[in-house]
Amino acid sequence: MPTSIDVFAKARDFERREILNAAREHDMLPYFRPLEGPTLPVVEMEGGRRIMLGSNNYLGLTGDERVKLGAQQALDRYGTGLTGSRLLNGTTELHLELEHELAEWFQTEAAIVYTTGHQANLGALATILGPADTVIADASDHASILDGCILSRAKIRPFRHNRLDLLERRLEAAAGDGGGVLVVVDGVFSMEGDVAPLREIAELCDRYGARLMVDEAHALGVLGARGAGSSELLDVEDRVDLRMATFSKSLASCGGVIAGPADVIEYLRIQSRPFLFTASGVPAAVGAALAAVRICRSPEGRELFARVLDNARYLHAGLAGLGFKVVSPTRLADGTEVVTPVVPVIVGDDWKAGLVWKALYDSGVFVNVALHPAVAPGHALLRTSVMATHDRATLDEAIGTFARVKDAFELEHGPLPSGGTE
Repeated sequence: MPTSIDVFAKARDFERREILNAAREHDMLPYFRPLEGPTLPVVEMEGGRRIMLGSNNYLGLTGDERVKLGAQQALDRYGTGLTGSRLLNGTTELHLELEHELAEWFQTEAAIVYTTGHQANLGALATILGPADTVIADASDHASILDGCILSRAKIRPFRHNRLDLLERRLEAAAGDGGGVLVVVDGVFSMEGDVAPLREIAELCDRYGARLMVDEAHALGVLGARGAGSSELLDVEDRVDLRMATFSKSLASCGGVIAGPADVIEYLRIQSRPFLFTASGVPAAVGAALAAVRICRSPEGRELFARVLDNARYLHAGLAGLGFKVVSPTRLADGTEVVTPVVPVIVGDDWKAGLVWKALYDSGVFVNVALHPAVAPGHALLRTSVMATHDRATLDEAIGTFARVKDAFELEHGPLPSGGTE
């Protein structure tokens, strides 16, 4: 007999379908807007000029001729694809050089390159953890971390974002779970843009005998004198057991890496299913990433790191000065404040966020909109981000557009959340 339940029913009657349809009807859907050229500080989208404040191209290297040449030379040498996994016919000298240079950059014993950043988190967490283990994760960790935790079948003990008191409670509870314990956090959180308190987290891990993994996706090529991420910035590299990063942010390509002890990396090479059973990254992506790594590790890298952070501070100050509610800078132990390239504007209501996004888009500024479940319910935000290659004139134009949109919106719909910083 046929089953009485249609597995496609959820696709035709999910909870947000009406909202999605309404957004499409009013041309307010902020997603899947096609680009018509490279992701530069100013882009062409849907026939119009837009200032790009919605890209993770933090160093602006997607348009760098050396990075494009790295991709072209790899394409010419190896063709369009390797048509196999790294285990079989998908490893090239470029993969090995990239892994070697990444391990040197992170100052770890070894590194393993995955086809995507998502697979890197999946591959590490689902392989290292098992049903007898416990993983403790910040509630604002990237979705790929949660996916890896679920796939591992380990016991998951989340804690509220950056709440060290709750992290300690989870560590106390995990001590009775019977297996190994891993704490995993973003170094820079992808929506909030703040830096994890890694020194305090490392101290708690040491006290309770837990391992620590840090996702440096939004920190690599941004933070630290070498640009090696939040672990370098906060001087805890020797206390972090595993570090993950992606190539789709500062490295202007696509892929992911796990860096750490040689024996753990070797274990991932022979046991990690997302590594073993997926096709190797296309040669052009690997060649581009390798070229970007070499730029970052050159003297020019430090100039780029400083420039993107300077632009972040400038945009943050400009938006806060207009009365927008922006996330507060992260204050370090020495009193200095860090503003990362992710500068979120808190709106709260989903529809208000959509309306402000549309007004900005129509006025020539592209930003990202984060709604639940990317953020907590009622905490919708506009996620802006800068590149090292944004100039002041372009940022001033964008800030001026934000000012005009805010004034017009508040005349018609009432005040937006204010207060400078959160």
